[in-house]
Amino acid sequence: MSNHGETPAAFTAARASELGTTPVPVTMPLSLNVNGVVHQLNVDTRTTLLDALRENLHLTGSKKGCDHGQCGACTVIVDGRRLNSCLTLAVMHQDAEVMTIEGLGTPDNLHPMQAAFIEHDGYQCGYCTPGQICSSVAVLQEIEAGIPSHVTHDLVSDPQRTAEEIRERMSGNICRCGAYSNILAAIEDVAAGGKS
Repeated sequence: MSNHGETPAAFTAARASELGTTPVPVTMPLSLNVNGVVHQLNVDTRTTLLDALRENLHLTGSKKGCDHGQCGACTVIVDGRRLNSCLTLAVMHQDAEVMTIEGLGTPDNLHPMQAAFIEHDGYQCGYCTPGQICSSVAVLQEIEAGIPSHVTHDLVSDPQRTAEEIRERMSGNICRCGAYSNILAAIEDVAAGGKS
């Protein structure tokens, strides 16, 4: 132990920093309700929510695209709001309700948005599709709830399900294949049917 009164963990981290090495990981217990199932995990405090989902729970639908929150491939719904799971630490979401693409529907019982993406060919390579679908579901819920756009911070008290509004809200989800018109058609189809 250091003669400066540091705890062993603090001393180890300080010493590791001096030596230019990675400090010993600090883990914490974490409880997450993912797709309706409560999971008790013990994760490194540096683990992103995306990595916890993929590596600890083996839910690989959410993709690691850019790892900078710019592509939206990792989008999941946390406590009813969409977020880029690559930008948030798992331990920040103790007891949160997380919905991933795996929880929206099954091959035998698709969520209406999943069915619309298939019907309108709202995908090509499919890599961004899970994030696109999670974001689409949340976008329609945001509009329905009157939540202002996260992009322009528009204070319109009654946002409408217009193509412009949907495009703006989906702008954080990139499709490198360029299936945007089909994605929009799928979202509009679900919006028109009120099936979100």
